[in-house]
Amino acid sequence: MADEQTNGDGQHRYGTGRVPLPQTSHEGMDEIKKGQFVQYAFHKIDPAWRLLPAAERARQKTEFAEAVEAHGAEVQTRVYSLIGLRADADLLLWNVGGALDAFSRLGAALLATGLGAYLRTVYSYLAVTKRSIYVTRHAHNGQDGQRLEMRPSGAKYLFVYPFVKTRAWYKLTQSARQGMMDEHITIGHKYPSVKLNTTYSFGLDDQEFVVAFETDEPRDFVDLVQELRETEVSLYTLRDTPIFSCVAMTLPEALDALDGARAAAPQPAG
Repeated sequence: MADEQTNGDGQHRYGTGRVPLPQTSHEGMDEIKKGQFVQYAFHKIDPAWRLLPAAERARQKTEFAEAVEAHGAEVQTRVYSLIGLRADADLLLWNVGGALDAFSRLGAALLATGLGAYLRTVYSYLAVTKRSIYVTRHAHNGQDGQRLEMRPSGAKYLFVYPFVKTRAWYKLTQSARQGMMDEHITIGHKYPSVKLNTTYSFGLDDQEFVVAFETDEPRDFVDLVQELRETEVSLYTLRDTPIFSCVAMTLPEALDALDGARAAAPQPAG
């Protein structure tokens, strides 16, 4: 063709602006639509904060809650407590936004509060929502892997961990991976009380994925994870720790849990 641009060897000079770059197929991935950014920010309180007068602690908690609320238009925040469940983290802010730098603005605002001076961010995982290339044969309305928008179920418990697959996984053919994922997905459907939220971190953070499971029955989650350990795809897991067990609360409840201001009464064993 007379209007093709080539180099001396007759090859296309891609990148010159005169010849279009080759197009890569993303069939089934719907890459045109944009996903949401997600942050799981885990915080630990300095024990010295509990030595402050009760009135000052109460003032700081109010100030902190107001800072979160002030950024509510650009960051949706769900709150969880880890008090009594994990030694190295006390509070989780599960943040969802349309822009990555929105998390920076929220974080800076929280650091500027009195309580922020006593909070240390011990873990922070960044990710983005994407549509899964594996959820095709087992898809149903609202299923994880089909959503670009985070829609937490509001369950009482949340279990979160970063996830990394082996390099060998990515060398397998698509059909081989699909077959193993079909087994994985089928097992997941046996536990309807457990909702999975998968987000993608490639290039954003150290992990490849962040997975968050919501449920009102933690024992169902234990059974699910134990059964998934026996699947073939589990052989290709490089890392899936640390695992965080979290209890959903309102922000005032979670902040009060930091100093036991409204210690919950013991509940009968279930």
